[in-house]
Amino acid sequence: MAGIKRIRNKGLDDPFIVDDHTFERFSQVNDVFSRSMWDDRVRDDRSDTFFATYRRPLTKWRKANGFTQRDYAIRNASWHVADIFAEMFEAHDRRDGFLDPLSMLRDGASEQVDVGPPDQASRELKQVSEVFGADLIGITEFDERWIYTERYSAADKAAKPNELPDGLTHVVVIGQEMNDSLIKTAPSALSGTATGLGYSMDSAVLLGMAQYIRNLGYQAIASMNDTALAIPLAMQAGLGEYGRHGLVISPELGPRFRIGKIFTDMPLASDTPIEFGVEAFCNQCDRCADKCPAKAIPHGEPDWQPVNISSIKGVKKWSVDGEKCFSYWSKINSDCAVCVRVCPYTRDYGKARNRAWRWLAGTRFRGLAMKIHDATGGSDRLKSNDWWTG
Repeated sequence: MAGIKRIRNKGLDDPFIVDDHTFERFSQVNDVFSRSMWDDRVRDDRSDTFFATYRRPLTKWRKANGFTQRDYAIRNASWHVADIFAEMFEAHDRRDGFLDPLSMLRDGASEQVDVGPPDQASRELKQVSEVFGADLIGITEFDERWIYTERYSAADKAAKPNELPDGLTHVVVIGQEMNDSLIKTAPSALSGTATGLGYSMDSAVLLGMAQYIRNLGYQAIASMNDTALAIPLAMQAGLGEYGRHGLVISPELGPRFRIGKIFTDMPLASDTPIEFGVEAFCNQCDRCADKCPAKAIPHGEPDWQPVNISSIKGVKKWSVDGEKCFSYWSKINSDCAVCVRVCPYTRDYGKARNRAWRWLAGTRFRGLAMKIHDATGGSDRLKSNDWWTG
């Protein structure tokens, strides 16, 4: 994080501008993936086929570069660990990690360990997160605004209660890196491997960390896409800033990571939101909006207008059209990730020249940073066949 300016954003650790008069908490029933199971405006034969290509034995593929049997084979293999947890309790109307919290946890200790002052407890927890393989970690206060008002029941195709225990005070937010070379092949079934592996790694890290917290005698609920909106919590935890494409952009990985979270009552010190020039950069940059195959990403500045019922109300931000986005995913039978590939912040920050670029992008010379990105082919697509040949 060297060279990244940390500030208390907008005075109240609130990365978003929220209108208390029009704000409404979000129901998971209206998430576009949930809607693809019950809403005829989203669900069709293509969306059913889309999910089937992940969860049933492979029977169909194409000769197109990036969509061959070989590409689908590695993509589906990357999802295997996450799918095991997701499918284990489906008979009980659970889909762990996607509609419900991860539940493969043992009971914790009956007595709580004195973890010391909150800043010490946070430092030790972050040290443990490195052991378990977390690539990013931040901590924020529990914020009910981002908790789903209800979960979605795949069995009943309706709402079900979103129950959390009393006394939760903090959310530990982790980020898992998505493979850069795979992302460069987007859109392709091959690039979907980066997504699946991110979720599978996320499952293992979240379960290990949650069990550690439980073993200390505290509550820990491990969560991926379920229970709460991950993006505002990640921003409050200092993982990054919000981008035009609706993703969190971190200083270390750009938008190239998956988010997981653990709700706990462990006494921890919170991190603060960070600012390193992303909003100003995105206000000038339209690369993701221009290149989005579905035309789902907005041009212009952030506004208050929700696109459809899959958008949260009362928050000023760039709102991606989830209906258009998912429709394209269904069309190609894989997740897309073109917006991640073309984002100028998608680069390897282990290299000094990319850290220099990040600094330049956060200054008034951000226009020059965009020209450098374009001139060096930063958004170019890697052919899947070229990935396979190394």
